[in-house]
Amino acid sequence: MTTELAEPEPTAPSYLVEPRGTRLDAWWGRVLSVGWRLRVWRWTGPLAVTLLAAFLRLWDLGRPHALVFDETYYVKDAWSLIHLGYEGTWPASTQLTNTTDAKFAAGAVNIYSHAPEFIAHPPLGKYIIGLGELAFGGATNAVGWRISVALIGIATVFLVAVIARSLLRSTLLGTVAGFLMAIDGQAIVMSRVSLLDGIVGFFALLAFGALLLDRRWMERRLDRWIEQRASSGRDTLWGPWMWNRPWLFAMGAACGLAMSTKWTGLYFVAFFAVYSVLTDMMAQRRAGIEFWLSSAILRQGPISFVLTVPITLVLYLVSWSGWFLTSGGYDRTWIQSGGGTRWHGVLAWVPTSFQNWWHYQVQIYDFNIGLHTPHSYAANPLTWMLMVRPTSMYYVGTSLGQSGCTSERCGAAITDIANPFIWYAAVLACVVLLVLFVTRRRWEYGFILLGVAAGYLPWLLYIGRTVFQFYTIAFEPYMVMALAAVIGLVIGHRDAIRRRRTAGLVGAGAYLLVATAASAYWYPMWTGMQESWAFISSHYWFRSWL
Repeated sequence: MTTELAEPEPTAPSYLVEPRGTRLDAWWGRVLSVGWRLRVWRWTGPLAVTLLAAFLRLWDLGRPHALVFDETYYVKDAWSLIHLGYEGTWPASTQLTNTTDAKFAAGAVNIYSHAPEFIAHPPLGKYIIGLGELAFGGATNAVGWRISVALIGIATVFLVAVIARSLLRSTLLGTVAGFLMAIDGQAIVMSRVSLLDGIVGFFALLAFGALLLDRRWMERRLDRWIEQRASSGRDTLWGPWMWNRPWLFAMGAACGLAMSTKWTGLYFVAFFAVYSVLTDMMAQRRAGIEFWLSSAILRQGPISFVLTVPITLVLYLVSWSGWFLTSGGYDRTWIQSGGGTRWHGVLAWVPTSFQNWWHYQVQIYDFNIGLHTPHSYAANPLTWMLMVRPTSMYYVGTSLGQSGCTSERCGAAITDIANPFIWYAAVLACVVLLVLFVTRRRWEYGFILLGVAAGYLPWLLYIGRTVFQFYTIAFEPYMVMALAAVIGLVIGHRDAIRRRRTAGLVGAGAYLLVATAASAYWYPMWTGMQESWAFISSHYWFRSWL
């Protein structure tokens, strides 16, 4: 009996086989072939873009030495909060040349009264601003009232780079994401102006990173549990009781800090907590646990609730410590002064101070829900992704010879126009990731979109409320991560056909150069530099940007 040897398949001549990768890839592979170089590169990229962000945010941070836009509220409230334990009342501004803001900027920082002021946001963000004021000795230097927000903006860039690196499993793409966040105009403005939204975004991003770590922690523990059950010969009808979830607890704590800055932090804890339960459920299903749905609902759901919601609420309550420990805060003696009556029945035991505080929270809720005051820079959430109405934070016009003006007309502006080449590309990237998530089931893409959804979708319930374009800073980190992910798809794998890989690298590099040039062009408009009116007006691409 004989067997016939199969003929070998014909192979194409070497000159017909297209080479893969580029010489750059080959060189970079050799550079990172040494372990310590790879470890250095993992941190060099994120740290480099963080240093860039620090330069763009800290350079001449004290310009202008004036309270711009809503700094008039948060900066002064932070100062009185630090000294009184609650927000005091500031004199009303009655003269354009002698306003309270001008006095404050000139150093008259103690002209507030002990009378309480109704404030519509929790205290934590103002405590953070106030710490910077204390460190720099009050308001004699505008750096003092902006430094805390600037440092948080810098830290946000670092977090974006590190989280994107971990999520996309690429130091290059993580560095690209951090770079885009570092040079974007809205991120720069919201780091150089002392408002609360950048602080909310920072704490929400911390929660997002903790949620990512929890997902991987949970999956590793579930794998070990499955192995132990298999080795013991037992079935896997029910999943494990997973109380040991430190990163889930950290996520709840970070959301609590976000909520203690602004109530919008509540949306992040809601979205992230629901996501945690859903991913637990899917992980148990993939692990072959028969009662995965019942296990997630009856076991892990309550556990996740206990690990996230209580710490969120506790930190929110702790942020009001100054109000509780003093006697002069708004509504602090509401019941005692005859404004209301104590609770009765099963709630009669609740301390009067807490009942007064609860009444204050109800008033804050009513104010925020009912805020429909017309404003020239109000931006409907339906238009945010199109950036129809950016916010002008500051503008001072000058004439020839005035304050160094060398043109017939000059001006200094701080306007919340994001880098158009980053913003609109990021919006398109979110759409691309949504399509790829639905068609390819890449969980990383869905995870990025979760951050965008948590920061954006709840605002669609309040399209009639007075809101502003700069609120988008809370979810912009996830948009630049989406953009970095799409850039990664454009670049392709290092083993891709050379023509494909070269085109991707050149295209991505060209895009980044254009975005960088645009940021250099817009930078004076983000930092209050005095320029000619012709230069300023060239940045208003649409009439609605004026």
